[in-house]
Amino acid sequence: MDFEMVMQELEALGKERIKKTYLNNGAHEPLFGVATGAMKPLAKKIKKNQPLAEQLYATGNYDAMYFAGIIADPMKMTEADFDRWIDAAYFYMLSDYVVAVTLAETDIAQVVADKWIASGEELRMSAGWSCYCWLLGNRPDDEFSTSKIASMLDQVEKTIHDSPDRTKSAMNNFIYTVGISFLPLHEKALETAKAVGPVEVRRGKKKSSILIASENIQKDIDRGQLGFKRKYVRC
Repeated sequence: MDFEMVMQELEALGKERIKKTYLNNGAHEPLFGVATGAMKPLAKKIKKNQPLAEQLYATGNYDAMYFAGIIADPMKMTEADFDRWIDAAYFYMLSDYVVAVTLAETDIAQVVADKWIASGEELRMSAGWSCYCWLLGNRPDDEFSTSKIASMLDQVEKTIHDSPDRTKSAMNNFIYTVGISFLPLHEKALETAKAVGPVEVRRGKKKSSILIASENIQKDIDRGQLGFKRKYVRC
């Protein structure tokens, strides 16, 4: 399938109700409003296709950009490619659920995520912390430096309440992910979560959200999820 055909297919899959939901979450035109599940049959036909993914991502169309993440071949992407993608990711559903997810399937994931976390830019930082969540929730514990993850928990504890809203949300998720999916620091993550307490995240015109990592960790422990790892990062 070529670029034009994929764009036509995506447009045909669009739903006005889903489009409104995406717009309310921070997407802007152009977009069609395609449910992520509805993209799966199309993705199965195409499989991985990096040149096509690049064409789709460059459109600025939210649905095309999201689909680009599904069919991207992360191992063919360089650090410069990921920087270009994060530059174009204009809201969190792209930064955290397309770019960070795609990055998490590469060998350069931690190097790039570390740079983004240190950038001081809201969505770059958010994508960096989110990438670690995808990594920790999928890869074996022995692929990570325990001392490095511990120092990242310390950094979250010190800076989360003064961070930009989307970064706050990703940092809070990092505490939770370490608490559930990285067993060597389960106890430290719980202590960090309690020290941090409730985290207020403003969501534009919507009511603020209050995030409490300690409660989420406990809920998943009660469900028997301690040590949970995803089989795949991307759907």
